[in-house]
Amino acid sequence: MYLRPGTLSEACEALAAHPLRILAGGTDVFPSLGDGPAPSALLDITGLAELDGVTLGEEWIRIGARTTWARIRAAELPAGFDALKQAARDVGSVQIQNVATIGGNLCNASPAADGVPPLLCLDARVELASATGRREMPLAAFLRGVRSTDRRPDEILTAIVVPRARAAGRSVFAKLGARRYLVISVVSVAVRLVPDGAGRVAEAAVAVGSCSAAACRLPALEAALVGLPIGPDLAGAVGPDHLAPLAPIDDVRGSAAYRLDVAATLVGRALASCGAPS
Repeated sequence: MYLRPGTLSEACEALAAHPLRILAGGTDVFPSLGDGPAPSALLDITGLAELDGVTLGEEWIRIGARTTWARIRAAELPAGFDALKQAARDVGSVQIQNVATIGGNLCNASPAADGVPPLLCLDARVELASATGRREMPLAAFLRGVRSTDRRPDEILTAIVVPRARAAGRSVFAKLGARRYLVISVVSVAVRLVPDGAGRVAEAAVAVGSCSAAACRLPALEAALVGLPIGPDLAGAVGPDHLAPLAPIDDVRGSAAYRLDVAATLVGRALASCGAPS
């Protein structure tokens, strides 16, 4: 069964009636098949224009779930989104960025998804729709673990929304991989800093990916940064205890100990870069 609805309402009705796998950009769906057969039941949402694009509202900034990384990279967004735009440049290749969607990146729920740490630093929320209604939740609650989300089988992720207040300050994204492009992150990091009137940290957000079942924030470090002078010396504020929320694993891309060491280094570099004069 292959369905390509023209409206969100039609898509939700189809999901309510049939167990369907959702296809947006396809850059996660098709590689996951390997040598196996194509899915027997697909819901192609590439025709849903209402899920595409970036909207800047007075209180919220909304990114449609079907928006590609290329469009996010080119969008006019506040400096707090710079980390997300930097991550958009690192998602696969240019060809992948032209079709891969932000919603697909989140629903695939890879611990190494590059888009997640920047969105966590923005306190992003996700919108979900079904034939029975809509709901919204924090991205941190939506991502349950490795390849696991809170999306029900009858739901479609429709948008990512960010409070306008969280778009303040500057942000930076950094990652380590075996090469520059077309690589799964060994560790990824996002930092967002908001200065006060005296050049000190008024608000800090730090998130790390690829070091736990789902990317997560570092609240102890964020609290320790508040009140410190913004500048390259912020790199020295990172201590081992600040990495306590992380739970990295040993795999072919790196050991748990290596990942922790890299995370500390990348967080420090991101803080120094984010605090450097623009």
